[in-house]
Amino acid sequence: MKHKLALVICAAAIALPASAGLAQPAAATAPAQSAHDRLFKLFQDSDEANLQRNPLNALFRGDMRFAAHLGDNITDQYYAGERAAAEADLAALHAINRAELNPTDQIAYDVFEFSTEDTLRGLQPDLLALTAVRPINHFAGFHTFYATFASGKGAAPFNSVEDYENNLKRHAEFVTFIDRAIGRFREGEQSGVVETKLTVRNMIEQLDTQLAQQPEDSPYFGPVKQFPDSIGAADRARLTTAYRAAITGELYPALTRLRDFLKTEYLPRARDGVGLMYMKGGDKLYRYLVQSTTTLPLNPEEIHETGLKEVARITTEMEKVKQEVGFAGTLPEFFDYLRTDPKFKKPTREALTQGYYDIGKAVDAKLPQYFSTLPKARLQIRPYEPFREKFQAGGSYEQGTPDGSRPGTFYFNAYDLPSRTTPGMTTLYLHEGSPGHHFQISLAQENSTLPPFMRFGGNTAYVEGWALYAETLGYDMGFYKDPIQRFGTLSDEMLRAMRLVLDTGIHSKGWTREQAIDYMLGHSDIGKTDATAEVERYIAIPSQALAYKTGAMTIQRLRRKAEAELGKKFDIREFHAQVLMTGSLPLAILERKIDAWIAAKKAS
Repeated sequence: MKHKLALVICAAAIALPASAGLAQPAAATAPAQSAHDRLFKLFQDSDEANLQRNPLNALFRGDMRFAAHLGDNITDQYYAGERAAAEADLAALHAINRAELNPTDQIAYDVFEFSTEDTLRGLQPDLLALTAVRPINHFAGFHTFYATFASGKGAAPFNSVEDYENNLKRHAEFVTFIDRAIGRFREGEQSGVVETKLTVRNMIEQLDTQLAQQPEDSPYFGPVKQFPDSIGAADRARLTTAYRAAITGELYPALTRLRDFLKTEYLPRARDGVGLMYMKGGDKLYRYLVQSTTTLPLNPEEIHETGLKEVARITTEMEKVKQEVGFAGTLPEFFDYLRTDPKFKKPTREALTQGYYDIGKAVDAKLPQYFSTLPKARLQIRPYEPFREKFQAGGSYEQGTPDGSRPGTFYFNAYDLPSRTTPGMTTLYLHEGSPGHHFQISLAQENSTLPPFMRFGGNTAYVEGWALYAETLGYDMGFYKDPIQRFGTLSDEMLRAMRLVLDTGIHSKGWTREQAIDYMLGHSDIGKTDATAEVERYIAIPSQALAYKTGAMTIQRLRRKAEAELGKKFDIREFHAQVLMTGSLPLAILERKIDAWIAAKKAS
C-alpha cells in the first residue's frame, strides 16, 4: 500500500491579527524555534491536514475522529486541494535550513521532500487527465475494497452503536463515490482515455458476484451477525433493519448502476490493447509510473534487460535443484511435476490454513536471532473471503493499528485449491507475514519518535523490496535446506524477475495477455490460475510489479557491501535495524543512510 502524505498548512492558522504590530515586547524576545522544531511542526500540521482530507487514513490508524466519513478522493476539488497542499508543504520545507538539522532529521527532510515532489508530479493536470478518468479497475477497486472494509472483518471497527451508525453514514458516501466514478469514466470516454476491455469485464464479473448474494449473505450484512454484547436488543433490531435497508435501497442499486454502465456503455468503448502503450498518453504515464514506483531514475528498457538477466540466473539455480532431487526430465517437465503431483497439494482449506500456522510458529522461533526489535502487534493468518478470492494474488498483508488493538493480517488464497501448491508456502509467509510486511509496517508505525509520514507512509519499492528481501532470510534461517522449499523460494524470486520482463513487455513493448501468461508458464512452476491473475494484475496496475525486485536487489546489494566492508564488525541485527527503524525510505536515501552507518562502524 502506498501512502503519500502531501498536506496543506491552513492559512487561518498562521494569519496574524490586525494588531500584531502592537505585540508586547516580551514576544519579541521569545527564543526562535530550532530547525528541528520547525521541521516537526511542519510534519505534525501536514499530517493532521491530511487526515482531515483523507479520513480513511485516520481510521486505519485507529483514529476515530472522522470515522463517519470515507472522504472525497475523486473530484476536481479534491485533486486541487491535494496539489495546493503539496505546494504549501514544499514551500514550508524549503524555508527550513537543512544544514541546521542533525543527520536523522536530514533523512526525514529528504524523505518528505522526495515524497511530496513525487505526489505533486502525479497531481499535474497532464497526468491527472490520464488517471482520474480511470478511477477503479478489478485489482485496485474501491468496489471490492469497501465490501471487506465494511464487513465487520476489515479495518472498520464495530464495537459500539456509534461504530454501526458510522458505517451507515459511510455507506452513503460510498454510493456517492460509485456515481462519481461513473461520471469519471464518462469523461474518459470523451477524452479518449479508457480502460481495457479485459479489466472492464473483470469488474463486471466482480460486481455480478456481489449482486448475486442475498442481502443477508452479503459482506455488508456481516456486522449485524456479530453484535458485541454491549449493544442491547432494541438497538440490534433497529440496526438490523437499517442495514438491510441500506443494502437493498442504497448499496445494491449503486453497484447495479455501475455494473450496467460498464456492461452496456463503457465496455464497447474500452480499448483492446492491454498495455498502456495502446492508451492515449500511455507512454508518458508509464515512464512517470516507473520512476515513481521504483524511486529511481530508471526507464522501461533497462528494467526489461535487468529482468531478462535475472530470469536466466534463477533458471540456472532451478536446474541445480532439479538435479539435486534426481528429476530426469526437462525443467518445464519439473515445473509440471510440481504443479500436478498430489504430494505438493493440501486436501482442504483447513489443511492449507494449518500449514501456514505451522510455518508461522517455526519462523517465530528464529526471528530473535536476526532482529533486535520485534513488533508488538500480533499477526493473524486467514484465507481471503470467497466473494473476493478469485481476483486476489496468492497472498497479501493488511496492517494492524499502532497500538496493537487490531492485529496485522496475512491473507492467503485458497481459491481453486488444486492449483495451490506447497513448495512456495514458506517464502509466501516470510514475504507477507513475518519478517516481511508485518515487521516493516508494524515497526514503523509503532515507532512514535518518527514523524507521522514516516510511520504511516511508504513507497512501493522499499515496502515490497523489503518483503522480497525477507524471503531470502529463509536461507539464513535454514528453511531452504529442503530442496523443494528452496525451489519454492526460487520460484517466487523468478516471479519477481519475470515481473520486470512482463510489466515492461506489456506496457512498453506491446505484449499480449496470452503472450505474458505463456512466458510465465514456460519459466516457472506457477499454475495457470495464478499466472492469469498475475498478468491481469500487471495490466490493471502498471509499474507496481517492478518495485519488488528493484527494491530487493538494492537491499541485498547494500547488505553485501556492509558485510564486505565491515567484516567481523557486521551484525545482521544491526543492519536490519538500520534498514527498518526509520520507516519506508526512497532507495537512494536508504543507500545514503547505510553508507553513513558503514562509515561510522568502520571508524568506531
